[in-house]
Amino acid sequence: MGRLSLVVTSPRVAPGLMSRSAWYAVESAPVRLCRDASEPVVDAVIESGLSVESVGGDMEAPELARVLVSGAADGDVVWLGSSDGDPGLTDAIASEVSRLELPPEVEVVVGSWDVPGSRLLDAVAVMDRLRSPGGCPWDAKQTHESLAKYLTEEAVEAVEAIESGDRQHLAEELGDVLLQVLFHSRVAEDAESPEEQFDIDDVAGVLVEKLVRRHPHVFADGDASTPEEVEEAWARIKAEEKAAKASRAGREDDAHAGGEAGHAG
Repeated sequence: MGRLSLVVTSPRVAPGLMSRSAWYAVESAPVRLCRDASEPVVDAVIESGLSVESVGGDMEAPELARVLVSGAADGDVVWLGSSDGDPGLTDAIASEVSRLELPPEVEVVVGSWDVPGSRLLDAVAVMDRLRSPGGCPWDAKQTHESLAKYLTEEAVEAVEAIESGDRQHLAEELGDVLLQVLFHSRVAEDAESPEEQFDIDDVAGVLVEKLVRRHPHVFADGDASTPEEVEEAWARIKAEEKAAKASRAGREDDAHAGGEAGHAG
């Protein structure tokens, strides 16, 4: 009697970055099965030099469970889970095993875990789908100007949720605020003028740089140690940034004016 190992991975993590226990299970098993050979995890395993056989096709979970459990009766079998999580498969396997007098051992091997913030990648992907050809016609025609009112409305509703004390409602409203950030970033990505283009990574990158710059007591040699000192330092750094930005803008305007004068002459 063998063992059936169900290797589950996060679709939000690079497919080859599996845990040591997952790779050991995959490498040591004589039989490796999957539903679809085009799955990223399967492709990574094949790229490593290991063979994987596609089974299941359009099988329903109970039928696939019987195939896997019966295969493990003759030796170790590894099932490389699909990116959709193979709905109903684990329950079907549990049902199949429970009816056997001498069932194979079944284990779930976690190959990778979602990192904090990983669902943000899903949100970006959904927004991209809505704005891409074949997506939502309403979303596709929106502009920064047409969306501006929603940004204000959602911010106000988030404040109202805070005041209500309903934290589940707050989570929902913050999601609506996040939607506006994603939406504007995706609209900017589609801008015709290169000067107007940016994407969600640019937004996140600017934010990270700002947070690091304005928290020198955390990321550098700043000495603020109380909330009041932190607030004072934040205001000072912000003012310095604003002055530097104005100075750069002034130099650029002077250079532009000088260039036009030279061209005119």
